[in-house]
Amino acid sequence: MFLGHVIGKVVATRKDPSLTGIRLLIVQPVDHARNRAGRPLVAADTVSANQGETVYWISAHEAPNALPGGYGPVDATIVGIADRIDV
Repeated sequence: MFLGHVIGKVVATRKDPSLTGIRLLIVQPVDHARNRAGRPLVAADTVSANQGETVYWISAHEAPNALPGGYGPVDATIVGIADRIDV
């Protein structure tokens, strides 16, 4: 799992039917000190995250498994909201 900061949302007029009802958000990956750690990416939102929240997300072959149907053409999925980070 990776930490990220929600910086925006994607508005899609057409998307795969397996993503019906799933929001797509733009996430800026961050490190444990909340510094940028890579390029922003688009992630499917399964936890109703809002802009400005720190989230944790998964990628690769685990990402579709987190969707309600267990399938979808996604490379990243938000699976939780970080309430606090203790370092």
